[in-house]
Amino acid sequence: MIGRIYTIYPLLLAITLFMGRRSIGQLPVFDFLIFLSLGSVVGADIADPKVQHIHTAVAIVAIAIMQKLFSYLLIKSGKFGKWMTFEPVVVLKDGQFLRSNLRKLQYSVDDILRMLREQGIFDAALVEAAILEGNGELSVLKKAVHQEATPSMLGVPNGSLGLSYAVIKEGKPQLLTLDALHLSVNWLEHALKEKNLTIGDVFFASLNENKELTVTSYHQEPKIKAFFR
Repeated sequence: MIGRIYTIYPLLLAITLFMGRRSIGQLPVFDFLIFLSLGSVVGADIADPKVQHIHTAVAIVAIAIMQKLFSYLLIKSGKFGKWMTFEPVVVLKDGQFLRSNLRKLQYSVDDILRMLREQGIFDAALVEAAILEGNGELSVLKKAVHQEATPSMLGVPNGSLGLSYAVIKEGKPQLLTLDALHLSVNWLEHALKEKNLTIGDVFFASLNENKELTVTSYHQEPKIKAFFR
């Protein structure tokens, strides 16, 4: 077993380097299957002495060649790429969530908010467009007025910028959040009434530190000119 480990892992390292940086830096569906297969082949070889070592080596090389061929076809043919990978999908436009796209992707509002926070964005209203890429990463374009701006340039006191609180999610008021902000459901209903909306009309609403409400309505979604590729 020790001999198998010390011979198979140098081969596995060489094959991984051969497949290239793309396989490590990004993990589309096919690359995920490739690494899953490599793990299964190597694991079976190490765990089961009955497996012939040379067969494992041949399988690893064959999988690597298949991955290289797949990568070549992705670059060579755009149509093949569309068939074999996920298309980028816009999930946020002008600070408003696109419910239909979220539903198709099976992503929740909380998922997108978490991904925004990971990029240092704590207010969805600051976003001009957010696109979920084929590898599951979120690409974000901030609105022009919020790009590369310092708090002093925007006249924000105490260096505070871009923090907001979700007060409605999928038509349900977030009572704990409202309570922490010292606000009531009645206040929220009054604020929405000024926009000719009720709580039940709202898919998502956030409130920034200036008490400005950003709303995504169930009845209307922002229009998108095209998907990004």
